[in-house]
Amino acid sequence: MSGSRTGRPPVQGAARRPAAPRPPRESSVQRFYIRARKAWDRPLTAYYLIVGGTLLIMVLGLVMVYSASQITALQLSLPGSYFFRKQFLAALIGGALLFAASRMPVKLHRALAYPILAGAVFLMVLVQIPGIGMAVNGNQNWISLGGSFQIQPSEFGKLALVLWGADLIARKQEKRLLTQWKHMLVPLVPVAFLLLGLIMLGGDMGTTIILTAILFGLLWLAGAPTRLFSGVLSIAGVLAALAIWSSPHRLNRLSCIAATDPGPNDMCWQGAHGIYALASGGLFGSGLGASVEKWGQLPEAHTDFIFAVTGEELGLAGTLSVLALFAALGYAGIRVAGRTEDPFVRYAAGGVTTWITAQAVINIGAVLGLLPIAGVPLPLFSYGGSALLPTMFAIGLLIAFARDEPAARAALAMRQPRFGRKRGAGGSGSGRSPRRWNTMRRRASAARSSGER
Repeated sequence: MSGSRTGRPPVQGAARRPAAPRPPRESSVQRFYIRARKAWDRPLTAYYLIVGGTLLIMVLGLVMVYSASQITALQLSLPGSYFFRKQFLAALIGGALLFAASRMPVKLHRALAYPILAGAVFLMVLVQIPGIGMAVNGNQNWISLGGSFQIQPSEFGKLALVLWGADLIARKQEKRLLTQWKHMLVPLVPVAFLLLGLIMLGGDMGTTIILTAILFGLLWLAGAPTRLFSGVLSIAGVLAALAIWSSPHRLNRLSCIAATDPGPNDMCWQGAHGIYALASGGLFGSGLGASVEKWGQLPEAHTDFIFAVTGEELGLAGTLSVLALFAALGYAGIRVAGRTEDPFVRYAAGGVTTWITAQAVINIGAVLGLLPIAGVPLPLFSYGGSALLPTMFAIGLLIAFARDEPAARAALAMRQPRFGRKRGAGGSGSGRSPRRWNTMRRRASAARSSGER
């Protein structure tokens, strides 16, 4: 008898569905890349990069200033830690300026633009008055503050141009005036040329190049047409060529690019010994404090050529670390400028980033023999309080702008202290509400149903 033992017809088995193809398993490299990308895209990434990068550059710079300046201090019959102590004091003052700038609202930064510009112009005019201004290494760009303390007003001219230029362009953009070339150039370019002229009277070509870079950065961010941008660049190039050809000293510096020996009359002595210092460092360097070139062979070892001493003592690893820190700082500044909707913040952040990046490239390029020696310090790294103070104030601007992003403000607002209550809040019988902390946990608990755990 066909069928099953129960007399019922056999049940046909249901047709099996084909198994869905499994998604390909992600490799460990892909998982790491995804996690790194998510971490990189967080709202506070720029904030952490600016704070962390600045702190690391400052600490490493203080260490290298102490190492590179000992021999110079002893040759001048000074204590070995003389330059380090002055730099450390400038770092403390600069830290206070950085903190103050990072806490200022944007309106206050804009209000400070004109006073800082007027003060910088006034000080640069004082430099040219006999008996007030003083020359250092052939450049008349310093004012003595008494004792061993000096100030270089042209360094504050960089900060003045960034703040004033950003405020000016932002106000013109709000009034829709940037479509006209005369509003694009006037009065930004004439005031910038005034600053450049006062600096060139003292013979400081390096600072002039950096201010020119800031001017071009502001024009680029403002959306200057290519024809207008090229015209200003051509005029600046002609003026720079005249300044170089009129000075035999600048011509010698130009001819010392990529020099590997001092040349006739030791004309390329500094550049050649900078290359020697880098070449003798190897992969991991000769050790901290073990530089040979700083023993009188390399001029300006703790200022303009501190990167060469870093390469000799810390090797390729140390120099690449410095380059990575400056690259991170530059990326963070570009990110802040690109994500904001406030025109002033965009122009100011872009101006500060152009300033620090251009100065770092000019200094490092000169040490590597790729650019002429311009006599500019490495930002936040080289010895020099006059350069350090305005730079740290500018970093404070970037920190304030990074904190002011909408997503960053929301992320910072979610942070609450883990322990403690408000001052004055009593215990259980005080009748006062405890401090609102642990917000996420309380909201999650309120959102649960009674059956969830």
